[in-house]
Amino acid sequence: MKKSHGPSLRKERIDLAQCPACRGKAVIKGVFHEMACVRCNASGWVEALTGNALPLDELVTQLNFKLQAAQRQINELRSSRATGPEATYQEGNRLGAGGTNYTGD
Repeated sequence: MKKSHGPSLRKERIDLAQCPACRGKAVIKGVFHEMACVRCNASGWVEALTGNALPLDELVTQLNFKLQAAQRQINELRSSRATGPEATYQEGNRLGAGGTNYTGD
């Protein structure tokens, strides 16, 4: 059953893309110095569908979602366990002298 009225129970995820004006750098080159990009509110990110800058409070929330997803991906890559033949070389089996790893080589 879909919710038909009232505020949303979950915060909507908005797809973000790099700002085309500053190419994600948050600053643009002026004549003599770098200036804050006005197209993306100096964040380097815009809404992917429309290309419009997000309000700052919404931008903070969406960047937090992106950061959490990146952290999850990093943790998955760090904790990936070896499979197949290399798994026996990665884990200690305590069959060697003094309880060390024995690989049979």
